[in-house]
Formats: sequence, structure tokens, C-alpha cells
Amino acid sequence: MWLSKAFDIVPGDVVAFIGAGGKTSLLVGLGYELAEAGWRVLATTTTQLSTDQLLLFPRVMSSRDDARAISQALSDDQFVLLHEDIRAGRVYGPPPSWTRDLLDSVDSDILLVEADHAAGLPFKAPRADEPIIPLETSLVVPVASLSALGVPLDDAHIYNPAAMIDRYGFARNTPVKSAWLAQVLRDETLGLRGLPESARVVVYVNQVPAGGYALGRARLIARLCLQNPRIHGVALGSVRGFAPVAELQRALGAIVLSGRAEGGAEKVARTSEQLMRARINHIRVITGAGAAQVCAAVKRLGLRTIHDRRYRRGGAVSALAAGFRALPAHVAAALVLSPQGNFLTPKLVYQLLTAFYRGDGDFIVAGAGQAETALAIIGRRHWADITALPPAASLGAVIQQFQARIALLDTQTGLALPGIEAATVDDRPFWSRSR
Repeated sequence: MWLSKAFDIVPGDVVAFIGAGGKTSLLVGLGYELAEAGWRVLATTTTQLSTDQLLLFPRVMSSRDDARAISQALSDDQFVLLHEDIRAGRVYGPPPSWTRDLLDSVDSDILLVEADHAAGLPFKAPRADEPIIPLETSLVVPVASLSALGVPLDDAHIYNPAAMIDRYGFARNTPVKSAWLAQVLRDETLGLRGLPESARVVVYVNQVPAGGYALGRARLIARLCLQNPRIHGVALGSVRGFAPVAELQRALGAIVLSGRAEGGAEKVARTSEQLMRARINHIRVITGAGAAQVCAAVKRLGLRTIHDRRYRRGGAVSALAAGFRALPAHVAAALVLSPQGNFLTPKLVYQLLTAFYRGDGDFIVAGAGQAETALAIIGRRHWADITALPPAASLGAVIQQFQARIALLDTQTGLALPGIEAATVDDRPFWSRSR
């Protein structure tokens, strides 16, 4: 996945990179990615760079240069770094108050700002005067490197460890743990300090391998970070890799449609328990027929049930709307299940979630050739369109209506591929790949 997709970059964004472990590389990587796509990219810093880092940029200019000259440089080179001063081998940027004047005077598509200092270390807590984020910032990207795991918590390896020790009581000189990275990154007095109120936040964990134990550690960090709803997503990757984002972890919910479950309430409870084991935090069980039995079966799990009268008569869209409304505002997508038959397995849930995090799509359907189970993950951007359908419409009708947006999960390879045909059998959906 490309950085611009993971960060959901739009024209007019002001992006501030803070933290440690790859800020400059990330800024440069995103800048070249956007420039190659034809964007006019300005970059600057509110702290300092080394003079060696000037070689990373195709064009370097002074912020004192005429706005027309800067605009012409953007036309010529697409990607321009602006600085205010160079002295003693360091490059200093203009003050943050200058950002508004720049945005008003230069016709760039985006402004990228390195807004923090970490002395080249992989992980940090900010000092009292850090970070320095312009008020106009629309996206903040806190950065940390997975290479910090296992290194001693001391001044030689970690930037400002005293702030972490004072806040959480971490033991000095002991190896840094996964949970420590997450605790600092999601803490609004440390990793999220000084954020403009309206800015969205996407964390970037750098130097994450494509598989193995270390990827599991990175996923744990992401799950713990996402416990703070201020964080919209956690990108895992390696900024110097060909595809700099391997996964974009986001907060998910689940909607279990129980009204027509064959096998009754216990099957609904088992399905819900599988979702809990998959670490889905927000699970809503929608009841129709047999509501009392379902409520009793899931009560021991501590899950929230919502009764929908229309669903009792078969209204799947009505049930989905009730589920969507009940999920927290920071949830990015909902896993939707209708627990028929025995098709649902932990492996299938894992494949579906991985395809979503990998960016294969945000409306992914599993269960090719199966009439027994409906299983899909549906991104928030589709919810309003789905709930605009007739409330009594079936799940099959939903799939048929939106098949152009849907990717189908191939359970043999774990890949989600675009293009499906949808139909219904006894008002239950099944899917087959388009020919």
C-alpha cells in the first residue's frame, strides 16, 4: 500500500510528522510519491535538519524567496523544501506562524512538515517544547521504529526516556517492550501532545517486516494504540521498502445478525465468541425472532444486544442500520455476519481482516459458493448508501446492489479480488466470481 492511500491524503492537507525512527524518510517518501503523481509538494521543518539531508530533495529554496519563484520551482521540480537559515551544519525552518502566509501565497497542493526532533533515535517522548506543530495541520503522523524493541531504556538509545519513566514507572536500562511503545504513542501528554483539535491522526510504525514474530509485535502495538479513539489508524511498514505500508490497522466493529440463525441462540453465542477471540472490540448482536433466547445466550459474554422489529420479519437492511448506529464514531468498518451453517472459522475471519488491513478493499465478501453464511467487512463510507435501501431488503439484495464496489475473498489464497456476481437462495446470499 502506498503512503498516500494509508494516510488518506487529499489536496490542501498540511501533514506534520512527529516522533522518532523515520520522520524525514517518511516525509521524503510521501513527497516523491505525490510528486510522481503530479502533485505540487512543498516541504519544510519547524525544527531542524542536517545539511546532508538537503540532498534528499530535488529542489531547496529559502522561505524568503519570492512566492512566484517558489511557484515556478514547483512547476519545474514538483517537490520543493523551504528553509529559513543554514548554520553550523544544520538547516532551520521558518516559525510555525509562517505556515498560514505560505498557504495563502504559494499554489502548492500539499505542505509536509517535519515538526519534531529525535536525534536519530528510534523512539521518543517529547520534551517540554516539543513537538512544534503548525495550527493549520490537518494530519499528524506520529512515528516510531520497531527497532526500538529490546534496546535499553536509556539516553543512549531512546530520546528523553525520563518522561516515560516519570509517567509510567518503566524501569530504566531494561529492554523496551511492545506495550511501552503503544502506551507512549497513544498518550495525549506524550506521543499525542500538542495536536490541533481538528487534525486526524495516523500512527506509522517503521521497520516492520512482512511476516514472523516481529509483525505480530507490530500488530499488538497497533491494537493497543487504537484503544485511543483519537487515533484513526496505525500504518505498519518499512518506509524504505517498495510498498512502504504493509497493513493499515483500524478500529473495527462487528454486527452479528441473529434473527434467522439456524441452530438457535447458542450458534450466535459461539459466533460472537469467535469474534472476541479475533480481538474485535465492538460487537453488536442484532436480534429478531428468538430475541429472548439470544440475549440470554450472549449475556455471559458481556455483549450488547439490539432488538429490531423489522428484522424479525426479515428486514436485513433495517438490522444493519441498527448495528451501524450502535457502533462508536471512530470505528472504520464493520464485520457483518449472519451465522448460518458451519462455514465460519477462525482462519476465515483472519483472512478477511488481513485483506482489509492490507488494503485489498473496504467492502470485502467471503463465502464464495456458500449459501450457509454471510460474512463481509463493510467500510464506513458505504454505510449510508446501504441504509438508504428499503429496510426490508435482504443481505442478498445488498450484495447485488453494490457488487461493483465489492472484492471477493479467495479463501484458498487469502487474497481479495475485485468483481463478483451476487444472487440469493431462499433469501440468503451466495457469491461466485465474475467470469
